[in-house]
Amino acid sequence: MELITSRRNPLVARLRALHQPKGRREQGLLLLEGTHLLQELIRLGLRPQQLLATPAWLERHGGLIDQAGWPLQPVGEEVLAAVATTDSPDGVVATLQRALLPQAGGRGRFVLALDQLQDPGNLGTLLRTALAAGVDEVWLGGGADPLQPKVLRASAGAALALPLLRLPERLDLQPLLEQAAAAGRQLVATLVDPAAQPYWQLDWSQPTVLLLGNEGAGLHGDLAAMASHRVTIPHSAAVESLNVAVAAAPLLLERWRQGLNAAAGA
Repeated sequence: MELITSRRNPLVARLRALHQPKGRREQGLLLLEGTHLLQELIRLGLRPQQLLATPAWLERHGGLIDQAGWPLQPVGEEVLAAVATTDSPDGVVATLQRALLPQAGGRGRFVLALDQLQDPGNLGTLLRTALAAGVDEVWLGGGADPLQPKVLRASAGAALALPLLRLPERLDLQPLLEQAAAAGRQLVATLVDPAAQPYWQLDWSQPTVLLLGNEGAGLHGDLAAMASHRVTIPHSAAVESLNVAVAAAPLLLERWRQGLNAAAGA
């Protein structure tokens, strides 16, 4: 195809609109940036709707495109920079139909419920940990859009593999939590509370919904009140609380650890 070199090309405006939630909703597309996310698309068997790459990128990585047989639009460096959200893009972006991603159905045995997480970097890091820990679904009560470019990059593509359900407000989680409790799942709230149970004492092998709170305000009181179990991560009093993405790692991976121990003892 002919190389696009003008930033005034209509394609640039359409893809720049994907930087914002409104543009992603209206077009039903996501914007993916960088070689690593393209490699994740190949691994997941997802086909982009459109791929934009500079000649320099094609010289280095053209074999990826040949291997996948994806639609390609060559663009100049300035055009690529206008489309990307990063300051120093590596030469390639793609669009992906949102409908191709897995959808949460409220039936996962291990669910992560997030109360209005605001920081895209935190959310992306947390989603990557959730995928590594074998989480089945992620429910988001408001907060950052998990399919915005910054979250996709921070998650290293995990946001493309996890079934996600994003609700408009934090308390919209309540009906889902009620249904989960009625189905026999334990609802586990993470709190900064010395009286709460250390997280490793909980039986994580049970069907579980783990609730994590907002970076500043923590878990909303109405959501915490629904919990059947309350756990804490004991730590030095030198800090009041842990970053939510940091705190999530031992909690999520404890289930995996307990499963390995049970298998070793069988």
